[in-house]
Amino acid sequence: MIEDRYSLKSTLIASQLPIENWHEYIGEAPPADAILDRLLHNAHRFLLKGESMRKISSK
Repeated sequence: MIEDRYSLKSTLIASQLPIENWHEYIGEAPPADAILDRLLHNAHRFLLKGESMRKISSK
C-alpha cells in the first residue's frame, strides 16, 4: 500500500508509538527500512503535547 501511494497520493498515519520505535515494531530490517524511507521522506509531523482532551472534558 505504501509503495502504491508513494509520491502519488497523501497518506495520513496517526500513532501513539514514537517514530523512533517504528523500526523495531515493524520488524525485519529490509522491509522496515523501505517502509520508513517512504513514509518519512517529505513527511509533515505534528507532535501533540498536553493532557488528553477526554481528561480535560471530564472535569
